[in-house]
Amino acid sequence: MAWKEARRANEAEQVEANRRRGRGAVSNAAGRFEPERRELFDDGWDSLGQLEPFKTEVREETVKTIVARNSSPDLGFDRSLNPYRGCEHGCIYCYARPSHAYWGYSAGLDFETKLTAKANAVEALERELSRPGYRPDVLMLGANTDAYQPVERERRITRGVLEVLDRFGHPVVIVTKSALVARDVDILARLASRDLVKVTLSVTTLDHRLARKMEPRASSPGRRLEAIRQLAAAGVPVAILTAPLIPGLNDHELERILEACAAAGAGEAGYVLLRLPLEIAGLFQEWLAAEFPDRASRVMSLLRSMRGGKDYVSRFGERQTGTGPYADQIAARFELALKRHGLNWRHLKLRTDRFQPPGPAQLSLF
Repeated sequence: MAWKEARRANEAEQVEANRRRGRGAVSNAAGRFEPERRELFDDGWDSLGQLEPFKTEVREETVKTIVARNSSPDLGFDRSLNPYRGCEHGCIYCYARPSHAYWGYSAGLDFETKLTAKANAVEALERELSRPGYRPDVLMLGANTDAYQPVERERRITRGVLEVLDRFGHPVVIVTKSALVARDVDILARLASRDLVKVTLSVTTLDHRLARKMEPRASSPGRRLEAIRQLAAAGVPVAILTAPLIPGLNDHELERILEACAAAGAGEAGYVLLRLPLEIAGLFQEWLAAEFPDRASRVMSLLRSMRGGKDYVSRFGERQTGTGPYADQIAARFELALKRHGLNWRHLKLRTDRFQPPGPAQLSLF
């Protein structure tokens, strides 16, 4: 019954629509580690209506290390780099939302509006890659929060990271929902010429209205398709990720998404079933009831049929795809669509033998 408690807590923190215009979450409940829970209420003088809309705040942080390690057997990479904490894209389903609680923030609107930029990410990465005994392997860029979210336009931390990886000859996979990735096609093309990069665009829907509700500040579906075309034309390998697939909401688009992305130049594809760990279960159901009250119960019923009757199952090998007849049907549809559109006939393996740290004279320039 944890989701009911989370829902009640969120209901107490629901935010007036005008204040959250252009945002994803409906509420801003305190983080799960906070000792106090505060609740906004109207004092009878329409005081809530006088509150300003949520604005994006970015604070800078100096980090000691920038490369995170993991040992999850179903992720396919053991190291990642995230230039930012929080994500202005505001995707309601984002699995990274609960991580904001570790910093004293809400997984709701705080996640979308209170961001942290790792100001010295470039220098920290140079140090990491220059350590004696460092062994290269594929680095996942943007594994937790999007490295190309809107703040990157001015901060350019992600571009700086790519410049370091280019100089060192280090392999990288990028996952993003942003067409801004095409800005860096010059660096990406150089990396691609040495089999050092793959860009994965997450395309969840081709419906602009659904995208605006579900991913309010991410690039539109049309702009993501155009980014795929630009990258593919420059020789940059592009994969697509239909993630998350939400039963009863966007899963009917699976074949159309794969067709459109293959036509734009994508060569590989994958999918992930909607995941609702921790606070996301309450946030998503709250959003679903507000935006799609006519189908909310059906969406959750279908999802639970793939999660053993639960909102979420965290077991490796199951959390990404679910189980049961509906999950099997999605998997079969996905495989048929791959064959129909010539996707996944080749999986690019990035090279690690290109890695060569610059000499001391070069490093001294930075």
